[in-house]
Amino acid sequence: MAARRDPADHGSLTASCGARGGLRSYVAGICNKGTAMTAGKTFAALTAALMTLGVLASSVAALEPLSQERYINDRLIAARVADRIRRECPTLDARVLYAYTQARALERYALDKGYSRQQVDAFLDDKAERQRIYSVAEDYMARNGVQKGDAESYCRLGRQEIANGTVAGSLLVAK
Repeated sequence: MAARRDPADHGSLTASCGARGGLRSYVAGICNKGTAMTAGKTFAALTAALMTLGVLASSVAALEPLSQERYINDRLIAARVADRIRRECPTLDARVLYAYTQARALERYALDKGYSRQQVDAFLDDKAERQRIYSVAEDYMARNGVQKGDAESYCRLGRQEIANGTVAGSLLVAK
């Protein structure tokens, strides 16, 4: 039967702790030979490693601008589509309470993702961002047959959105 080796006896398990000269300080520290890393060097190395990990983690966790956050933008565009439809179509109306709860849920989503309330408010108050969302909504409606001044085209799209169960459709109800 082979002799059992103590796993803590690193020196007997590796050649680096053996007879070779010029041990590196980290190997010497493990093998308790030569001069090990000092506490100051150990702390500095640990600090550098943690800072590197922190930089890597923050770059991975960095939030994209709200204007590029797809889930939020898609819902804001859908809300604008529903709002335009309810204003132009005399036979459809808004589900006001549901729309309010969805707006609060969307705000909570942004906050839970790590955006600050100030970032959310600044995004919602930004006139250029609002215009961009309005423009995308208008383009969507035009591609789906809506014509300015034609109330029935708004109603047709609204009924289609409701039937398809879209986000915009969920915000609308027949009068």
